[in-house]
Amino acid sequence: MATKSRIEWTEHTWNPVTGCSKISAGCKNCYAERMARRLRAMGVARYRNGFRVTLHNDLIELPLSWRQPRVIFVNSMSDLFHKDVPFSFIKSVFDTMRKCPHHTFQVLTKRADRLAEISGDLPWSHNIWMGVSIENADHYERIRLLAASHARVKFLSCEPLIDRLRRLPLSKIDWVIVGGESGPYARHMNPAWVTEIRDQCVEKGVPYFFKQWGGTNKKATGRILEGRTWDEMPVLAHEADIIRSDYSLRQST
Repeated sequence: MATKSRIEWTEHTWNPVTGCSKISAGCKNCYAERMARRLRAMGVARYRNGFRVTLHNDLIELPLSWRQPRVIFVNSMSDLFHKDVPFSFIKSVFDTMRKCPHHTFQVLTKRADRLAEISGDLPWSHNIWMGVSIENADHYERIRLLAASHARVKFLSCEPLIDRLRRLPLSKIDWVIVGGESGPYARHMNPAWVTEIRDQCVEKGVPYFFKQWGGTNKKATGRILEGRTWDEMPVLAHEADIIRSDYSLRQST
């Protein structure tokens, strides 16, 4: 339930919750649902419930045992803010993240309404990055709710990008990820949508990460955009600690 990840914008995944349910167009061909069904068929015990929301209490404190700094995608196989995840469980996950300042945790949700509802009651810290998924222009409200949250680093995941996103409200956003859908039923992503978001980020000075073109064979389509890769990221939590320490040392001498 904690593995090295092939997701380009993270290093490891940590899944104290598995399972989810569809709430918007971006969920239509959910990769996590396909994987959960496959793992259940293989007899993996943690997926005995398939893609129904399942809490794994024994995994809540797992990151405390990882000594080397890691970039960790939290719940790649679920949504921490799903209605079936109790607030007490969410708070326990946040408590663990707060106790691990050497790691960077990336939390991503489509349920920005619940994020807004409980944000003020969660123990945020500098190493907890909070993001929302924006697959089309129907969900700009998620950005507003994210911007109003108590997260110190806020990001957008425009994946799967299934429509044009014009005039993204980026004033309080620290990072944007863009990617096409992959898998057997992948929907088309227009290259113009990709470059338009890139240009908005460049104009606003927001780090831009292009994950993939996607399609039925994402390895074949790759992730080169106009002759280069775009791997920009905010400053990582452990790097920020080093920067602050160096600054304090210079100030004291």
